[in-house]
Amino acid sequence: MRKTGWAVSSGIDSAGVKELHQSDSDPVPQRPHDEAAMPGKRPIRIRAVKAGLHTAVALCLVTTLVHVVLVFLHVAPSNPVSKRYSSQVNGWVYPLFEQNWRLFAPDPDSFNRRVLARTAHTDSEGSVQVTPWFDLAAVDHSAVDHNAFPSHTSQNLLRRAWTSYVETHGGSDTARSERAVMLQTYLRNIAADRVAAHNDGATFDFIQLRVVTLPVPAPGTAAGTRPPAPTEDRLLPWWKVTSHGK
Repeated sequence: MRKTGWAVSSGIDSAGVKELHQSDSDPVPQRPHDEAAMPGKRPIRIRAVKAGLHTAVALCLVTTLVHVVLVFLHVAPSNPVSKRYSSQVNGWVYPLFEQNWRLFAPDPDSFNRRVLARTAHTDSEGSVQVTPWFDLAAVDHSAVDHNAFPSHTSQNLLRRAWTSYVETHGGSDTARSERAVMLQTYLRNIAADRVAAHNDGATFDFIQLRVVTLPVPAPGTAAGTRPPAPTEDRLLPWWKVTSHGK
């Protein structure tokens, strides 16, 4: 009986094993060819995206580091490194990233300045056409007056461009340094772009600026009184500009 019982149990176990083998060997549904090929393509695309992301992050970090170093050399006391790379530092900082202490020690203007511009264009017959004076500062003042949140451009762009021009040129209009040339070009381009936007497509090849400096009236001055005489009326030379309006 023991042998028989062992044989019976052995037969049951073998039958179960056979059933398991049969269930494991059942046909598996085949994936479409496109789905089978996707797992091989996805890692390549993911790797490409990750590589591009890493490259962009690395470029941002390098640019930030270079910016911080150059600005530090600009604001730091004069040293051999800042003197040696002064042209690179100034080329990066001016005019967009200029640093100063006026936030803590403001120096408001004690004069009102009118920055006027006129343009000239030579037509096909050789005659020169000169436009009337256009007040660039008045456009900025109208954008600032009664505006609770005036833009930085309207408040400071033209004003800071002129003060920087005076700092580098003094009473002469001849540029004697690379920074002076850069600021002269900066002021010229601001004026040309604003005149071009005002003239709505008018063509001109030369531009001239005139800066009239007026003292700030005393508090309580009546509005109908005679305006104060200008303390300076400076006429700049004609500057050649890229043709506008075509």
